[in-house]
This record gives sequence, structure tokens and C-alpha cells, in this order.
Amino acid sequence: METANASLAHPQRFRVTGGASLVGEVRVTGAKNSVLKLMAAALLAPGVTRLSEVPDILDVAIMSELLRRLGCDVQRDRDASTLTIDVPQRIEHRADYDLVRRMRASIAVLGPLLARTGEADVALPGGDAIGSRPLDFHIAGLVKMGATVENEHGFIVAKVKRLTGATIWLDFPSVGATENLVMAAVLAEGRTEIDNAAREPEIVDLCVMLGRMGAKIDGAGTSTLIIEGVDSLQPVSHATVADRIVAGTWAMAAVMTLGDVTVHNADPAHLEIALDKLVTAGATVDRIHDGFRVMMDRRPTAVDAVTLPFPGFPTDLLPMALALNAVASGTAMVTENVYESRFSFVNELARLGADIRTDGHHAVVRGRPLLSGAPVTTPDIRAGAGLVIAGLVAEGETIVSEIHHIDRGYPKFDEQLCALGATVIREAEPAVTFD
Repeated sequence: METANASLAHPQRFRVTGGASLVGEVRVTGAKNSVLKLMAAALLAPGVTRLSEVPDILDVAIMSELLRRLGCDVQRDRDASTLTIDVPQRIEHRADYDLVRRMRASIAVLGPLLARTGEADVALPGGDAIGSRPLDFHIAGLVKMGATVENEHGFIVAKVKRLTGATIWLDFPSVGATENLVMAAVLAEGRTEIDNAAREPEIVDLCVMLGRMGAKIDGAGTSTLIIEGVDSLQPVSHATVADRIVAGTWAMAAVMTLGDVTVHNADPAHLEIALDKLVTAGATVDRIHDGFRVMMDRRPTAVDAVTLPFPGFPTDLLPMALALNAVASGTAMVTENVYESRFSFVNELARLGADIRTDGHHAVVRGRPLLSGAPVTTPDIRAGAGLVIAGLVAEGETIVSEIHHIDRGYPKFDEQLCALGATVIREAEPAVTFD
């Protein structure tokens, strides 16, 4: 992962030239929001787990290093997009801050470690600055299953002799809490019921893999999950579900740039509301055997959007929705119901000339025919992608800094954009000197 690692070790930026119309074909690989949890799930079964359709992103490298520190041997074949995880009979139980702070998904090892070893010391996580995303739901569920959980010196310290089944109600259908509790419950004694569970395709993907490992899970894709604990699981080979957020990003980019982009290895059913919004904006969306094609030949019409847990409009596509409306005809209201700080990048979009006013979890966007290139800074993965695409519909050049965030979620984003006709140059950040 040369470019991704380089963007973190040596600050890099994108130089984006406006005026491109994206035309061509792209293929989406496995979902970032799934593969990291599949990697954590591998801890549940000693032996060799093989994952395919693994995206070439920075977060996979970070999670790989975390698994190595837990005692696993992790090998990556980037050419084949595969990952091999050899899990020993005895694993460590401590996930240190230097890795966990860089990627919030590291918290996914909490459930598997507790289930396998009876204890887990996991540093409180970092990740994107898009909201508090408390771990209360994770902890409350594990406590119901018999664990003792304390916060000690910046670590979540959990212990249990053996987890036992319980009935757990989630006040909010948290994806992370659902995943952690499912991975804990599969090796627990007895029956666990998780009500108001998250329904995202990535949850279904995790449940499918766990089922192939020998877990007994009913209700994947619904709001109620029933798990009958088993004594042990076996390693398997599994293909990661396609990344619907990356696919949705390409769809939005095609519309914004008045392009024609065919997205392969993507399930339109995972993006029904988002693609419907694009049709409302004036695009033509055609389903094909392994994805969809998005075509746009005129300035888009503004469209309202309200983010909700799946199957609602994805919060991860909110930055793209704001960028699209910034160049659309008319005025739209975009409402964020999942992460309270998702609008934190609005000031960066405004530097490009976007007319956006926020009030609480609402944003009113008045479209302009053209944005204006300027230096901007990436606060998180999805906002970074949104800013790059906004730069494609801005006059002049847009310099996007802190692109290591983008590298955490978008494999070779600049190369794929260039293959579609854009001009995006990856370059080192200039050194800052003071007299």
C-alpha cells in the first residue's frame, strides 16, 4: 500500500484541475466498512482465514498491524486483492493506542477478543472527526452478557469467564455495536437476541462469514438477530461485499461532472435511495448485470436528502450530496441524523464558493453554476472525497490537503479519477519554514 502509507508518513495532497467530465468504467472492490470487521472476526477461529476483494486502503494496513500484535501472521497479495490471516491457538488481548487512535474500526476486536480469551484491553478509539459515536451500546451489551467492563487509563478493560446469552435492546441501530455484539455472542453460552440491530449490507456480510465459520445466526438483514452460541468456529475463505459507498461516490461524481460512468461489482439494491435521488436530479441510471451506469447531460436539479440508518440515505454519502447540491439548479435541504459533526467540513466546501447555511443537523444549499478552486483541508474520509469531486466542478485548481484520510477509504482514488478523464496529481505537501 505504497501510496496510502506514504500519505501518512509523508504528508501529501491532491492538485485537482476543474472542468473534467468523468467518462468510462470503474470496478469497486470490497467494502472498507466490512473488511475491517471480517478481519476482526478471523480472531474467533484458530487457523488460516482468507479474505478476497480486499481494498487497497490504509485502514487495512492498520488493522493488519493490529492483528499481528495480537499474535496473528497476516500476509497481503495486493495483485490478487487477497489477505491471509493465520490465527494462533493462543492470542494476545491488548490493542494499543498508537494503532487504535488512527482507526475507530479497531474497536471491532473487543467482542472477538473477549469471546476467545475472556479478556480484552482495547484503547479508546480515534478515527474521523464526525461526532462522538459513544461506545455505550457496545459496553452495555457486553455487560448484559456477563462481562465486567472498566475504563482504565484510556483503555476499555473487559473480563469474563465465559460470555452468556442475553436479550439486548439497542437504543439506536449502531453498526459498530451490532457487529461487536454479534461477534461476542457467537461463542457465548446460550441464546442472544439483539433487537433494533443495524441492517446494513456490511452486517449481513459479517453474518454470512460467521455462518460459514459455524456460527448459528438468524435474522441477518432484519432488526432482530438471534444467535445460538457454539463452542468453537472454523476458519474459512470469504469474498468481501462490494463497497456501496465508493460505488455511490462514483455515481455522484458522474452526475456532478455531467459524465457517463459505469460502475462494476456494485449492487444497486444497496444504493436504492441514493440512486433514486440522482434520477430525481435528472440523471439516467441503468442497471447492468454486475452494477449500474450513470449518465448526466445537463446541470442537476437540487434534491433534498435525509440521512438514516440502512436502508435510508447513507450518512457516508452526505458530503457528496452537499457537493452535488452546491452546483445544482435550485435550493435543497440536507439533514444529517446519524453523526452530529458530519457538517464540520462545510467551511471547506464554502472555500470553493458553495452557498451553504447550517442550523443544527440541517443544511440549506443554494446551487451555483460553478465553484471556484481554492486550497482546502480534508477532515475525514468521505468529506475528502466530496472535496476532490467538488474540485472537478470548480474553476481553476483546487489543492486538497490531508489526503491520508481519503487513502483510508478509497483505493487509488487519484488513479481511478485520471482513468475517467480527470486531472488529479498526487504531490508532497511543501515544507513549512519560519524565518
